[in-house]
Amino acid sequence: MKEAKLIIDKDFVIGSVDKRIYGSFIEHLGRAVYDGIYQPDSPFSDEQGFRKDTMELVNELNVPIVRYPGGNFVSGFCWEDSVGPKEERPSRVDLAWHVIETNQFGLNEFCDWTKKSNSDVMMAVNLGTRGTEEALNLLEYCNFKSGTKYSELRKSHGYNEPHKIKTWCLGNEMDGPWQICHKSASEYARLATETAKAMKELDSDIELVACGSSHSQMPSFGEWEAKVLEEGYDFIDYISMHQYYGNQDNDTPSFLANSIDLDRFISSVIAVCDYVKGKKHSDKTINISLDEWNVWYHSFDQDKKLEKWVQKPHQLEDVYNFEDALLVGSMLITILRHADRIKIACLAQLVNVIAPIMTSDTGAWRQTIFYPFYHCSTFGRGTVLNTLVISPTYNCKKYGDVPCIDSVVVVNDDKDELVVFAVNKDLVEAVTISMELKQFKDFKVCEHIVLHHDDVKAVNTESNPWEVIPVKETNSSVSEGVLTTKLKCKSWNVIRLRK
Repeated sequence: MKEAKLIIDKDFVIGSVDKRIYGSFIEHLGRAVYDGIYQPDSPFSDEQGFRKDTMELVNELNVPIVRYPGGNFVSGFCWEDSVGPKEERPSRVDLAWHVIETNQFGLNEFCDWTKKSNSDVMMAVNLGTRGTEEALNLLEYCNFKSGTKYSELRKSHGYNEPHKIKTWCLGNEMDGPWQICHKSASEYARLATETAKAMKELDSDIELVACGSSHSQMPSFGEWEAKVLEEGYDFIDYISMHQYYGNQDNDTPSFLANSIDLDRFISSVIAVCDYVKGKKHSDKTINISLDEWNVWYHSFDQDKKLEKWVQKPHQLEDVYNFEDALLVGSMLITILRHADRIKIACLAQLVNVIAPIMTSDTGAWRQTIFYPFYHCSTFGRGTVLNTLVISPTYNCKKYGDVPCIDSVVVVNDDKDELVVFAVNKDLVEAVTISMELKQFKDFKVCEHIVLHHDDVKAVNTESNPWEVIPVKETNSSVSEGVLTTKLKCKSWNVIRLRK
């Protein structure tokens, strides 16, 4: 049997986990909003039309922040259309996704929904078809207490208290040619900087996220970040990253190794941030908002067949399989390994659209990727230890020899708990792992959770939502200060130790 080793030291830490790395994303796209979180005519909905079954699963995931309303959608969004009496709200064409947006669910409804879901709002402003003035008006509507045009407009809509939204995105994927009113790096840098400057004049307590590259293979990657940061360094707090992976070639070994690419992408963005910091002789550190990440490819062919200019089509509805859950687990481990610089991350998206939660008229259910996200959000709070992984390797076409084991250890001092997250990417063999616990005396295994299936293509569906589910293992133990465990082939593992 293959053997691996984890090495930790309680004084060698990466950083504290910002709970917002377990954020998510709701865009006006497909059935994410309509039929996803909002369906007034459903027996599952409450008095505001919010689906209670969806909300229960969102609460189970413990999502602390949700990005809204896009995404590509925001680059054509007129926020004024989404507030006020519903009978007066206009329907609009959405050029991003070629559908009709009715605006029956809007800004205030979303703020109400996040409160019920125990989440905060991460609001995006339109820097595509609109600009600084509209961003200021929206900020005034949301955060200014009273006595001005837009604060009084909010109050007239039934919201006497401001929403107090802290985190704001300065547009979305403005480097992408697919984006409405796509901009060059220079154009975006000037607009984002002046908008950021004005927004902080209005509310100095807000945090601002500037658009970074839409993915690691963008031709402008690196130069884009440098230009945006050089222009707006003093006024922005985060640079964004977006990254999705797919297995269109049906090459599972390479697909599971894509966390290597994510790690390189993150490290490269950090390097650019610190280059600009040094160039400016600044004491300020720009951190990362990985505010779109996931697996996305299953729905590509289906979406090509969709009719245009309809409402809430079944769009981007990936049905996730077991191997997708393994990669999502590895991506979460990668995010945790950069907890010193990644302070916000949003799994894109939350419901129905490339999502861990699916709904129908019969109820809501968990997709395979729900589980690693749930485990990390539930148990991955505290301090990330610098985890050295000595692992056997396997060979894949895309990356060559890569480690079989992906792992990170998180310590939660408040609970006297040590948690090991690990993926075994070997498709055939189990791997035995050992880890010395000299600095964690009296810690014993209280739980070993494993997500495993013999078929990497197995899925959870409406008719069979329990095909891929986590189970308890009993093969982890501590003896003479050493944790030993066996990780099944192709498995996601959570090993919890307590005093």
